[in-house]
Amino acid sequence: MIVVEDLIELVRTYNPKTDEKLLRAAYDYGREMHEGQFRHSGEPYFSHPVAVAAILTEQRLDDATLVTALLHDTIEDTGASYGIVAERFGDEIADLVDGVTKLTNLQLSSTETQQAENFRKLFMAMSKDLRVILVKLADRLHNMRTIKAMRPEKQIKKARETMDIFAPLAGRMGMQWMREELEDLAFRVLNPDARASIIRRFITLQKEAGDVIERITGDMRHELDKADIEADVFGRAKKPHSIWRKMQEKEMGFSRLSDIYGFRIITKTEYDCYAVLGAIHQRWRAVPGRFKDYISQPKSNGYRSIHTTVSGRDGKRVEVQIRTQAMHDVAETGVAAHWSYRDGVRAGNPFAVDPAKWIASLTEQFDAEEDHDEFLEAVKLEMYADKVFCFTPKGDVVKLPRGATPIDFAYAIHTRIGHACVGAKVDGMRVPLWTRIKNGQSVDVITAEGQTPQATWLDIATTGKARAAIRRALRELDRDRYIKLGKELARSAFEHVGKKATDKALDSAAKTLRVKDRNEVLARMGSAELNAHQVLNAVYPDILPSDGEEVGRDRAVIGLAPDQSFERARCCQPLPGERIVGITYRGKGVVVHAIDCESLSAYDDQPRRWLDLHWHTGTHPADYEVTVDVTIGNDAGVLGRICTLIGEQKANISDLTFVDRKPDFYRLLVDVELRDAEHLHTVISALDAESDVAAIERYRDPERSGGT
Repeated sequence: MIVVEDLIELVRTYNPKTDEKLLRAAYDYGREMHEGQFRHSGEPYFSHPVAVAAILTEQRLDDATLVTALLHDTIEDTGASYGIVAERFGDEIADLVDGVTKLTNLQLSSTETQQAENFRKLFMAMSKDLRVILVKLADRLHNMRTIKAMRPEKQIKKARETMDIFAPLAGRMGMQWMREELEDLAFRVLNPDARASIIRRFITLQKEAGDVIERITGDMRHELDKADIEADVFGRAKKPHSIWRKMQEKEMGFSRLSDIYGFRIITKTEYDCYAVLGAIHQRWRAVPGRFKDYISQPKSNGYRSIHTTVSGRDGKRVEVQIRTQAMHDVAETGVAAHWSYRDGVRAGNPFAVDPAKWIASLTEQFDAEEDHDEFLEAVKLEMYADKVFCFTPKGDVVKLPRGATPIDFAYAIHTRIGHACVGAKVDGMRVPLWTRIKNGQSVDVITAEGQTPQATWLDIATTGKARAAIRRALRELDRDRYIKLGKELARSAFEHVGKKATDKALDSAAKTLRVKDRNEVLARMGSAELNAHQVLNAVYPDILPSDGEEVGRDRAVIGLAPDQSFERARCCQPLPGERIVGITYRGKGVVVHAIDCESLSAYDDQPRRWLDLHWHTGTHPADYEVTVDVTIGNDAGVLGRICTLIGEQKANISDLTFVDRKPDFYRLLVDVELRDAEHLHTVISALDAESDVAAIERYRDPERSGGT
């Protein structure tokens, strides 16, 4: 445990004018209150508050915050009270300690409705004094550093809460180093095998390639010396969780991931930042789409820096961040820079954001959201770093989550614009509404009078605001239209099993399904709240297969006419459990495609050929062929193990083709016979866990048109 003299010495390094008497009094009082209490590790409990205070000294925080850290558990876990703390240390510190206590008592990982309310309380507590959350984050960081002493189930709960809430919150506040460490500590608990695998591959890479960081750092220093620019260059390998997240986002293995190193260049002036950028881009090729200028357009938490990615030695991508020392101080401490001290006085960093204004902008937005879904969406959009910044035609910035589409963009501008959206242009080019918007793109929404939201938009939209607005609009649309559509769906479904959708049959369905009347059944079918299988099963439970009964190919698809047969499209190879549509052919029956198949765009101008189809529920036989693209290491026995793994998942290999052979790896296409989409997920997960599998994904080829 850190003794009081060492703690005071840590504070003196940046604040020689610290109130040593106050720190000693808080240290002694905290130790006295926690006397006889022990942590799960067996250490005295007071070692934890002292460690939290030490973490906060790394951010050069003021005395009041450090005293709060020393006392942050006294009101909750000892005989101390708000009144006693206020009497001994003043109202400011008592309020801070009380605020941390209230944050600790919030159950943030609960149901969505409770979670939304707790987030409101969280931001209310932050709005009073942001130092409360700084202490809480340091508290969580030390708990995660010492988490091994906890029970396994408690470790998982704490790690999940850290990954979902505290790590993103630290990032949102600009404390990126803390976010990365919290994520990695949580990753160690939630997925230890994946983390260990990445570390092993890093060690192997270092043995094979040597110290890449030292070589690239030397190259950069050489270029800056040539350009006569004075700057410091630092390099590091990215954290295991950061690499894992990139592997998941890009759906590629470690061997194919290039930008696993990060470099930081600290300059003397803002002018030098752009001079460094020019020198770097002149020496190495810039990667398109990977440049961000947060100096000209800072983040709301005060973060300023230039980000670029270049192809370095041997074609390896490296990420470079360029900023001044003042910008770097804010980048390290984020909003906490407002309270940072240097040489006994407030640092006065010109880039430090005013915490009161920052938190006010958050709470103002969140208070305006009444719907829980929309509130949580707003919170996550603000807290998580995975955002894209795009522009309106007038140049206004619109912030959206990564993966957002023009539909989300339209609703972000105004609900009326979203409802009337019929198309979009991105950077002047007409694009489909399901296009994923990228950073820096300009989006122009095309609207039309009389347009109304479509049910398919729910599959395209990603933001809670857009999805909630679409759902509301769909509920308010003409009920007669739903009933009319429901009649057609019911007629087709009943005829498929040799029955008629009579009023009597629909009345029976309404009674069984406990809805108001047959019109309500039809309206719900038309709005996709009920599917044809549910209605048929309510009237004729003995005709359709139950979930445990095997479904033969002859009745695998719902929505075909009695005389129609179907084939699965070779381009997308749809599986039971996936959303499907049919395209009719003369004399060839129906070819079934997955709803997201790229080949469907060829039939956009032929709506009469489209059929709304569904897979039967139940157990399907494992005879639906799907192609999997696998890259494996070129070692003895690897292919045999891959085949064995597939067999262990009760899947049969019908064909295997090598498409690329290299000295160190093979790439092959494996045709596997499966039951459904869940079966495919099981097979891919099993193969992905194999250490000799460098990459695996489902193979789809738009050029392979027609049925199988």
